Amino acid sequence: MSTSLIFLIVIVITVFVLIYRNANGENVYKYVSEKTSFIYDRFAPYSFKTIREKVKDLGQEYSTHQYMVQFCAFAGGAAIISYLYFYNLFVSLIYAIVAVSFIPYLTYLRCKRIYSEFIFEQIQVYTTNTIMEFATTQSFVKSLEGVYESGILEDPVKTDVKIMIDMAYENGTIDQSLNFMSTKYDFYMVKNMHQLFLQITNEGAKDTAESLENMSQDIDLLVENVYADRMDRANFHKKFLQFGIILYFMCMLLQFLLGAEHYVEMLDIWYVQALLHGILMINTFFLIKGEKYYNENVGAE
Repeated sequence: MSTSLIFLIVIVITVFVLIYRNANGENVYKYVSEKTSFIYDRFAPYSFKTIREKVKDLGQEYSTHQYMVQFCAFAGGAAIISYLYFYNLFVSLIYAIVAVSFIPYLTYLRCKRIYSEFIFEQIQVYTTNTIMEFATTQSFVKSLEGVYESGILEDPVKTDVKIMIDMAYENGTIDQSLNFMSTKYDFYMVKNMHQLFLQITNEGAKDTAESLENMSQDIDLLVENVYADRMDRANFHKKFLQFGIILYFMCMLLQFLLGAEHYVEMLDIWYVQALLHGILMINTFFLIKGEKYYNENVGAE
């Protein structure tokens, strides 16, 4: 290990020691957590704050220790990789800072994915149980009341079902209630179920058992396909990350082919450095786009 790389590691350790000392005896994990939470509360959009609170309620928020591991992995990984490219401590420090700055965005994407999965599961519960209740009550509003009072739903879907019930009684019709829910939760199964109930209510269909059974089977098949797709995406995501990280170390192959000394000499040429920076940026953009694709629209149909 070179002297410069050892020096870089010492700097990283020193930064952590200074953070700990400034925490006035507090655990460094707790100190960083409080500072991070303050930044999120002050600058994050309201919608994201709501999503993040739900992720915490679900018990899927990263612990402070996990965030610290993520911080060290990003900072250390970026510093080491960039040092292998440029053999420059200052450049490595810049890349480490840039890498850490992506953590809030990745947290945002992850929380959106978890929240999207949660909403999809709640909608599945809402549609399935409303159909089951309707088979007994033969009344859409009574079905909603049964689902609401059963306690199987969680907010925000539970609150929205209560709004639907209130709207139905206030307007004397289910049209506005169905439109409200279909607009807020733009899912195929929600719109189809609402359309079926609207048709039954307006046309006064007598035998609805077969239609409801077919609708229930369609929902089960749809949910099965969504979960299968989710597993496939997760497996692809792991392979994608492995491939992206391997690409960062292509410079080692280049150094092996050219020779380390000749490679270092080439770093004095400005367009070689520009090309290397471009390779790092393109690969990083490739990874961020992949993360965005993986985390967005998960659980949707």
